[in-house]
Amino acid sequence: MTGFEPLLAAAVSGVAVPVFQSLWGSGGNLLGMFGKTLDENTKQLIFDASKKYGHNYEERHGILKVLGMREPVKLESVYTAVQFLNDNAIRSFASTEQLEEVYRQGKGRKFDSQHCQKQPGIEVANEKQYLMVLGGPGAGKSTFLRKMGMEALKGKKGGFKHDCIPVFIELKRFTSSEIDIKKFIIEEFNICGFPVPDQFTAKALEQGKLLILLDGLDEVPSQNLNETISQIQNFVDTYHQNRFIASCRIAAYRNNFRRFSDVAMADFDDEQIQQFINNWFHGEDDQQAKTGDKCWELLQKPENKAAKELAHTPLLLTFLCLVYDRSQNFPNNRSVLYKKALRILLEEWASEKRILREEIYQGLHTELEELLLSEVAYTGFTSNRLFFSQSEIVDQIKTFLAGNLNAPQHLNGEAVLNAIAIQQGILVERAEDVFSFSHLTLQEYLTAQYIDDHRLVEKLVTEHLVDQRWKEVFLLVAGVIRGGTDDLLLLMEKEGQKYINTPKLQALLNWAEEVTVGSQGDYKPVGKRAVAITLAKVLANANAYSLANANILANAYSLANTNANILAYANAYAYANAYVYSLAKANVYANIYAINYIGKIDQLQIFNQKLNSTMLLTQLKALKAKIPDDKQPKKIHQAFAKTLIETLLNSFNLTPEMINLSKEEIKVLDNYLYANHLIIQCKDAAVRVSRDTWEAIEARMLLVGSN
Repeated sequence: MTGFEPLLAAAVSGVAVPVFQSLWGSGGNLLGMFGKTLDENTKQLIFDASKKYGHNYEERHGILKVLGMREPVKLESVYTAVQFLNDNAIRSFASTEQLEEVYRQGKGRKFDSQHCQKQPGIEVANEKQYLMVLGGPGAGKSTFLRKMGMEALKGKKGGFKHDCIPVFIELKRFTSSEIDIKKFIIEEFNICGFPVPDQFTAKALEQGKLLILLDGLDEVPSQNLNETISQIQNFVDTYHQNRFIASCRIAAYRNNFRRFSDVAMADFDDEQIQQFINNWFHGEDDQQAKTGDKCWELLQKPENKAAKELAHTPLLLTFLCLVYDRSQNFPNNRSVLYKKALRILLEEWASEKRILREEIYQGLHTELEELLLSEVAYTGFTSNRLFFSQSEIVDQIKTFLAGNLNAPQHLNGEAVLNAIAIQQGILVERAEDVFSFSHLTLQEYLTAQYIDDHRLVEKLVTEHLVDQRWKEVFLLVAGVIRGGTDDLLLLMEKEGQKYINTPKLQALLNWAEEVTVGSQGDYKPVGKRAVAITLAKVLANANAYSLANANILANAYSLANTNANILAYANAYAYANAYVYSLAKANVYANIYAINYIGKIDQLQIFNQKLNSTMLLTQLKALKAKIPDDKQPKKIHQAFAKTLIETLLNSFNLTPEMINLSKEEIKVLDNYLYANHLIIQCKDAAVRVSRDTWEAIEARMLLVGSN
């Protein structure tokens, strides 16, 4: 025993005390450098320095203040446990075609590695003595390293299971060719007032008592990179008893370190996103208002699925939390949101981290780079490709620079791509020499920018109106263009009318207008027509329900819900499904269920006096009394359901011929309803729409020959 332990135990506890106490005990033997006996002043000096070291670490590395945050937040309060992908996810040699196939099989929007096995970050850090953490910009690499240092300072109470003193080193500070890691560590202890910090550092390194956190290998100026790597290698070899965690952006890493195990940061999954949001809104007022829950619920809505895609990256999730915190909502004009996210990656994040910009950027300013990226995005999106070979992108960059009079001609295409991938992460290397945009959302936004810049709105509408892959692009174009949104909506309306091109479909729309015009329900006319079409379609296809019909119903519901109120939507949805359910199941419960909801049609007041609702209700009441009991065979129930359908057709002035649509007609009707719903969504996403223009478009919706 050194006699130091009782003093530590009796002193006021500090954040660094647990680990220093364990290191200076009989097992650590670090006090030998001060001699066998210490006076009380020296003991107190060492103890105070220990506390100060922990306090300094927390002040310097335990606080987050990024992206224009008004107030800093403690890292501990918002930190969300990260996961690492296994080795197979770091380097892939798949082709562009293979990656396209894998993405489309996933049927989602994320370029993730869901099939890859994941491990909790803290477990990997405890297991590996030398660890290289790889990830894109804003993936949480630096935050993870800082957090590991804080866990180490907690000693046995922390998640880091090794008695080590953490030293956090930002490698971007190595701006000269003279790189001395040991000198840097000595200075860290000297700042905190350690007696003989050089001797203390030497002893700690010799006994393997340090956790050395080397953050941002990619941020080292390129002229010093080779020397920095060499010095780190030598330092690790010399003091191999210690533990090391380093970080680097994937695009900049070239398997430099021999001893290190390489792991890649996994994107946040839904559970981590929700945890981060709840951690972010952890204040008492936010907890009472359930702000975190509301933010998460809003992010889950279908209209925010592209915004949620950004949330899988911690940096952009932080941005979304800041946006929500200021307005308790996400903007209807999603292009504003994505433009800001793009600028964060283009310039703001690098500025906050004070990364020395490469010479490559001296002539390639942000606006010019955005034009270049939008061209890459549009070219890929129009050819239905999300992955590009390195040579393809380099050729595009060279062509762009050569064809632009104001672009710097001295730049090298390979160097430009390399700089964009490393420093900004907008283009990401998914496999060897295969790139994609980091988020599909960003490619869609840049595609919309290109369309607006090159006046391609009419081409967009005529070629892609009903292609659902282009839906987000339409919504973003509506938000990007500031003076021509009315023209966009009118073009969409004109193109949509082309889908009502058969007498049968035109007759169906005319019927919907005839039976709803002037009805008493307090809904907009287009909402009434949408519910009527929904009813007709369900009656027509109750015996052959298909995915195509499901799409039609979904779009009709959306039109009804958007233009009427929730009562019309809820009831239309309920009784429409009841019809289908009654014939698919054809039992006593299904038939009762159907009649009960059909009986509520009078409450909606959607249909006018051309339909005798009183007679319909009387007929339904009589039918309900004749429903076969559950002991009857299925064919009896099916026969009853058929009678029910015939009754409804007669009551709604419909004939089997009117609603007997071919598969082609069903598809066309689906496209028509989809186009009309998209017009409404584009109106909502726009910055400005003329009231007169919109009222005229809405009045003509679901009418034949209306423009």
